[in-house]
Amino acid sequence: MSAIQGWGRYMVAVAAAVLVAGCADGEAKDAATGDVQPPGRVVSVEVIAVEPQSFTDYVHVVGAVEANQDVTVAAEESGPIRQILAEKGSFVRAGQPIARIDDRLLRAQADQAAAEAALATETFERQRRLWEEDRVGTEMAFLRAKYGAETAQAGARALRERLARTVIRAPISGILDSRMVEVGTMVMPGTPVARVVDVSSVKVTGGVPERFAGEVVRGAPAEISIDGMGGGAFAGRIHYVGASVQDASRTFPIEVLVANPRGGLKPGMVANVRVARGRVDEAIVVPQEAVIRTENGYIVYLARQEGEELRAEARPVAPGSTQGNRVVITSGLAPGDRLVVVGQNRLAGGDRLQIVSPGSAR
Repeated sequence: MSAIQGWGRYMVAVAAAVLVAGCADGEAKDAATGDVQPPGRVVSVEVIAVEPQSFTDYVHVVGAVEANQDVTVAAEESGPIRQILAEKGSFVRAGQPIARIDDRLLRAQADQAAAEAALATETFERQRRLWEEDRVGTEMAFLRAKYGAETAQAGARALRERLARTVIRAPISGILDSRMVEVGTMVMPGTPVARVVDVSSVKVTGGVPERFAGEVVRGAPAEISIDGMGGGAFAGRIHYVGASVQDASRTFPIEVLVANPRGGLKPGMVANVRVARGRVDEAIVVPQEAVIRTENGYIVYLARQEGEELRAEARPVAPGSTQGNRVVITSGLAPGDRLVVVGQNRLAGGDRLQIVSPGSAR
């Protein structure tokens, strides 16, 4: 062995001895002062206090917006359209004229019928006086005059009614959404003339899965929202629940009536419908991200006080209904528990905790 190698081994031995002595001296000082570091890492987390709160469970379905009243107005008499009295897109009230059919021929017939009715009535009055006062004539002549007058009057009334129907009127109040005729268009009884849509309130139709048949009832509240449309949700109530389940979709139909005073909901829109099917006033509701799925089920982490320290406790829980980012815990948590809501994915049972969220329970 050379002198250099011997000197190197000597220096390594001295360094090891100094290191061991230093460690022993440090442990002795810690033991003497009581400043022994406890095992376990320290993890920064945010916690919330578990408190009972109300929770409404909803069924989510996709529906279609329909007008509450959508009426196609048809002609009741024949003839060419003589005048347009309401423009497309305008608001019309029930009974307001929309268009007028040429009534000149029918008006002449009505005048003729009125004259014939007047003559028949006068003839009957004279025949009645002769028969009742002077006993002139026969009873049969009296009856023939009487029924002749009534027949002529009925014919005159019928023509007056037909004459009135040459004015095509709106059957409901609403928007004149479309018009199928122009001046000069020849129409017959039953020919579509216009479409009037009442959108002051709308109905949203959709299909609810059959498993909720016992929970969705008429009168239940519902919320309507449209993707990409601002203004939040529209409140409504179910006013119709179907009595049968459709074979193909295994759903039953519902209709939700929604007030639409500003016309924001338009027929044909696709709507998201939330139907309330149950409400719990004292539910344990936590953020969904606080619940961790494991091989054996679900757990949450709680902050548990141990002396002057907070330790992480893994607590098995049973989640229930969910709504948005919230989930109901049916068992495993109690009011007052301190639930870890940020940092829980980095935890293990027994870890020391440092709460960093402002305003959280400590």
